[in-house]
Amino acid sequence: MKRWSKLQKELYLIIDSEIDFQIHCASYPVGAYGDTIPRYWITLGKEIIFDYPKQFVLSEWHICYPFETVVPKVSGLIREYIDTPVSEIMIKHFEHDSWELTDIFRAADRRIGQRRLGLLQQATKNQAVQKILALRMKDSN
Repeated sequence: MKRWSKLQKELYLIIDSEIDFQIHCASYPVGAYGDTIPRYWITLGKEIIFDYPKQFVLSEWHICYPFETVVPKVSGLIREYIDTPVSEIMIKHFEHDSWELTDIFRAADRRIGQRRLGLLQQATKNQAVQKILALRMKDSN
């Protein structure tokens, strides 16, 4: 797997630059055994619209809190999205997407036209996706 900064840069190449979308990754050390806790978050302007693991941790976080094994899964999903031909982006099922990230990427993807963005807007209730779509579709009107 490539370094995070390279993967991030590749994703930014397909993201609409007009919407001030940023994705970040960090790992925080925990415990005495070298474990780390990953964090991925996406901002739209100054607002955090996606925050992993904060949005996904169960109430019994101390039992099931995600450790470093999630980092390659999320990065792998980003890589898979980037490598998917644009003709398949809207129809492909990303089976390893446990976080609804691909709809966020679809909404922000500059290669996706207004008609398909409208279809995505009708098909999702995800608030992060709706916020991105509101910005993208506003720019076209």
